[in-house]
Amino acid sequence: MNGMLSVSRRTKSTCIVGLLLLMAWLPGCLEAESDSAVNTGEPSPLYEGEISTVTMEIVHAESTTNASLTYTIVIELYHTQAPIHADNFRRHTQSAMYDNVTFHRIIDDFMIQGGDFENNDGSGGYAAQWYGYCDGEAMDNSTDCGGQTLYTLPDEADNGLRHLPCMVSMAKTGQPNTGGSQFFIMPDDITEHTWLNGAHTVFGQVISGCEHVTTLSEVETDNYDRPIIPVTIISATASA
Repeated sequence: MNGMLSVSRRTKSTCIVGLLLLMAWLPGCLEAESDSAVNTGEPSPLYEGEISTVTMEIVHAESTTNASLTYTIVIELYHTQAPIHADNFRRHTQSAMYDNVTFHRIIDDFMIQGGDFENNDGSGGYAAQWYGYCDGEAMDNSTDCGGQTLYTLPDEADNGLRHLPCMVSMAKTGQPNTGGSQFFIMPDDITEHTWLNGAHTVFGQVISGCEHVTTLSEVETDNYDRPIIPVTIISATASA
């Protein structure tokens, strides 16, 4: 496939089908959720503004308590072009779901991927509320879904936003409409990941601190693209 990463070590990572930027659903990882995770109420209306921001504090250290350096990035969310994805990311942030979550998959000259607040390994995560999709399938009612851990997002990939430097996009499985919470950020030293356009939904851009994304994209990783020393979001804060 045009644009595929041919480096063999990269093909060993999570559930990869062609695009090499897919969220891994391991057997049994999408089971019925615990009572505390269930959102049984009606979904809240989407955020009404055109743009909001999320500020992330990130460390590259064995322990978040004694890190010597903190990287700050500011992400601008595009609620007009990707209203559901931007709303979802904002809600996860407001619920502190991204706090102390790692970037579990990093590939130099490609991206950094994180947001698996369940398992921190690429096998978990789900949508912040009911957006009409259950494990990739459209459904009229959330009660037919089987639990919030199965909530996913409808693709909004044909929104005109492209996988350019510093853009933020949604990870998913090899099937449509399966994004939930995992996301990836392009460093500033790429040109464009054209083969991802129209497949993954771009919903934001790093407007401050993208040089830190590039620095973090170059950390040492193992054969499965996991950082040797963890890269961790210690806090994520949404604008009012």
